[in-house]
Amino acid sequence: MITEAKQPTDLELLQAVNEALSKRKMEQYVPSDKQKEFHAIGGDDSVKERLLMAANQAGKTTCAGMETAMHMTGRYPDWWEGKRYKKGSKGWAGSDTAQTTRDGIQRILLGEVGEWGTGAIPEDAIVDIKRNVHGVSDAVETIIVKHTSGANSRITLKTYDQGRKRWQGETLDFVWFDEEPPPDIYSEGRTRTTATNGISYMTFTPLMGITNVVRRLLNEKPDGSVVIQMTLYDADHY
Repeated sequence: MITEAKQPTDLELLQAVNEALSKRKMEQYVPSDKQKEFHAIGGDDSVKERLLMAANQAGKTTCAGMETAMHMTGRYPDWWEGKRYKKGSKGWAGSDTAQTTRDGIQRILLGEVGEWGTGAIPEDAIVDIKRNVHGVSDAVETIIVKHTSGANSRITLKTYDQGRKRWQGETLDFVWFDEEPPPDIYSEGRTRTTATNGISYMTFTPLMGITNVVRRLLNEKPDGSVVIQMTLYDADHY
């Protein structure tokens, strides 16, 4: 006896669509004018360091996270005018502590703990995730991602409280500082990209006033540096 296959309900179909969309966040990313400007300036080969100085909840971490995912996967949207990596890339991303890195950078790139693939990096591009067994619970240390060239990209998640020495040694294509780093770590991170003609970018809210890092970029304005300032009025999602 042949039985008719059960058809999914409207609710089941909606849940399936929502689940599929949750794993394709990068494709759905529509930047605000300020975010798009931040990305585009990175396409200028003379620009080596960028700062997106923005209000809390304005989308600064999402902006840099989406760009990082694009560099790692090689999947750039049609509107993209920024830097492009045509082969697998290697980078670091860091924040104040293991907890802030987990709750910020890691969440934006991978999604919530237990929901890997629902962040900026598409699920089908994730090759391997190595947890940080010596740090905060559920913290990740390294993410391996498949690039469109066929090679793999790698990003290591770091913290400022590890100290300057843990920011030495590697040769990198990019470094992302989420939250303002101490001057010595900022200098070390930027140095990692010198040999590759790479880039560094920062995203933070200037809660500590005119620090050495802020003064360098806002007042001294060294060659190859750009600052984009973004308020809540520039955040389209508000």
